[in-house]
Amino acid sequence: MSEVKNEQEIFWSGEFGNEYISRNKSDRLHASNLYLFSKIFDRTQGVDSISEFGCNIGMNLKAIRELSPVAELHGYEINKLALTYLAETQPDVITHHQSILEEINLAADLTFTKGVLIHIQPENLPVVYDNLYRNSSRYVLVAEYYDPKPVTLKYRGHDNKMFKRDFAGELLDKYQDLRLLDYGFCYHRDPSFPQDDISWFLMEKV
Repeated sequence: MSEVKNEQEIFWSGEFGNEYISRNKSDRLHASNLYLFSKIFDRTQGVDSISEFGCNIGMNLKAIRELSPVAELHGYEINKLALTYLAETQPDVITHHQSILEEINLAADLTFTKGVLIHIQPENLPVVYDNLYRNSSRYVLVAEYYDPKPVTLKYRGHDNKMFKRDFAGELLDKYQDLRLLDYGFCYHRDPSFPQDDISWFLMEKV
């Protein structure tokens, strides 16, 4: 990985990113992820390779592996400690110690983010959008906090570290051969499979 370039990359590659690891691994989250991704992948066909941008310790990839036992899985992550944990616990995942604000060139049937675009400074989103789009041979998935208009929020006491907007809408406007295939909402008070109030959007190249 090249040297981190900006405040945002420093924030997530350092101590705050390390602390994030312990907050985001649980059996309940794994069950919720299985439920979520089973619904999403039910709308896809022929997905043999998947790339997650901003995978952290691989909780999403862990669920996906159970649903897609033979798919080639790639995880891109800026935090070295998180990526080391992923490599040790899921050695079949191909890990990449790389910022998603850098150019990525590795095609997969499906590329996705989950809870990552909300932490990207708005001026850097075009780079991430381009990585998601160019490196997908068919499907693009984003699962993020949604707002019809751009909103900036405090994140655990930190300013300018969380942003809500219509990420999927911006992708659909930017890339004319993307179409919306399906979408849904996950509620934090779901009695069986809670998620953190994220909206997911599955898009397909046509």
